Amino acid sequence: MKIARRTAAVLVLALAACSSQSASKSGTAAGGSATSAPTKTIGVSIQNREAQFYQEMEAGMTAEAKKYGYALNVVDANRDNARQQSQVEDFISKHVNAIVLTPYDSKAIGSAIVEANRAKIPVFTADIASTSKQGVVVAHIASDNVEGGVEAGKLICKAIGGTGEVAIVDEPEVTSVQDRVRGFKEYLAASCPKAKIVADVDSGGQRDKAANDVGDILQTHPHLRGIFGINDDSALGALTAVRAAGMAGKVAIVGFDATPEARTAIAKGEMYGDVVQHPDQIGKMVIDTLHDYFAGKIPPKVVKVPVGTYTAADAKKAP
Repeated sequence: MKIARRTAAVLVLALAACSSQSASKSGTAAGGSATSAPTKTIGVSIQNREAQFYQEMEAGMTAEAKKYGYALNVVDANRDNARQQSQVEDFISKHVNAIVLTPYDSKAIGSAIVEANRAKIPVFTADIASTSKQGVVVAHIASDNVEGGVEAGKLICKAIGGTGEVAIVDEPEVTSVQDRVRGFKEYLAASCPKAKIVADVDSGGQRDKAANDVGDILQTHPHLRGIFGINDDSALGALTAVRAAGMAGKVAIVGFDATPEARTAIAKGEMYGDVVQHPDQIGKMVIDTLHDYFAGKIPPKVVKVPVGTYTAADAKKAP
């Protein structure tokens, strides 16, 4: 009987050890982070999920969230402020651990941020900042858009030989665009003073409207030398109008984002260049910033992601 009892005791201890080892292994998530704490759920409302830029940003967030074992609930506001407000309310009702917004309306989003603040859910913005006086955002993660505007100014100045009439295809209600245009204008004023801005039109970042607006500009300013489109839809819309006017190759066009279609136009010599953003890196840094916050660190109010440029010379290097 004593031998049987001892044998049983040994088996119990062995099983306990195996159970302990198994628990230790199951408590480690991808990337080596412990999963003893509940998985964090992050609600993400993207202003236009169909845009390639935001698709790449979402991919960056998804990959980094997987590394930390976070769950993402990503929804599309479809360029509708009321829908985005409703999505924030839904996140609150689901008790998410954090909310990430790319606001469609930078001013109107403030009331939704206030609701999240009241529910004690931290809010982060990506790419586009809130300009509302209401609500507290923990951190804003975005490209260095002022520097991007400066780079666009350098490209235009070089393309037109430092002199001539220039137009801006704008979207002034968007904070990131405001920064781009500010950097662009500041560079021309300081370093390319013979470049004269003769038109600054609000095309809403939409290709069709940009084409119509630039068509009107070309009629008023037939000697136009350069166009800065605040995103690639604006730049490609401008290209449509320039082609229609028979001025392809005569008007230098600079865009922002370096989408595949814009890169093709640059390689063909129809556009002069683009400012390159890195939306996947923005997405990655959003999640990294949240991770630091969850760990008790205070992130900087603004996290800037560097930009670059893309011209025909870069197109020639591409495989």
